[in-house]
Amino acid sequence: MQPRIPRQSVNEPGGHRADHDARLGEELAAVVSGARRRALRDGDRVIDTAHLLHSLLECDPEVRAVFESGPQLARLLAYLVQRSIGYGLRWQGGVEDSGAVPVVTQAEGFSPLAAGAMEYAEERAADRGADRAGGIDLLAAVVADPGARAVEVLTRAGIDAGAVSARITSRPWDGGMPDSRTASSR
Repeated sequence: MQPRIPRQSVNEPGGHRADHDARLGEELAAVVSGARRRALRDGDRVIDTAHLLHSLLECDPEVRAVFESGPQLARLLAYLVQRSIGYGLRWQGGVEDSGAVPVVTQAEGFSPLAAGAMEYAEERAADRGADRAGGIDLLAAVVADPGARAVEVLTRAGIDAGAVSARITSRPWDGGMPDSRTASSR
């Protein structure tokens, strides 16, 4: 009997990219791993920004704290779950690309927007003096492009991506100030 979810080798597009994951901290490596499993389970060829958003919400309490608790967070999680059983099916067979950023070809296994978000998260972390990107950096990156699937999910859940971005940048450690984890690791 054939498995429902095909196995991917290290060299296949969409496969595990150890070189890319090695640059991630433990926190984001777990997020990417969760997003990769979700993409495979959903039958998607690559990880997109909605996969990253879903995995961030599952893995990172700091990311969850950016959203209003209760109904808003529940509604968002409900839309992310529905993605694999309903409206997200229209995304299968297509690769997320808003056309707003140049196509990134180095990050196999990621949509162009997701690959760009990973790079933006790393740049954002470097700008604030952190050695590695964290969940908040990646969240800021996945909500930055209005054409991202993560932004579409937020919109469907009644959440304004601009407001999320504003909450992220208003955080006490954001905007150049290192967070407590970064400061304690120096």
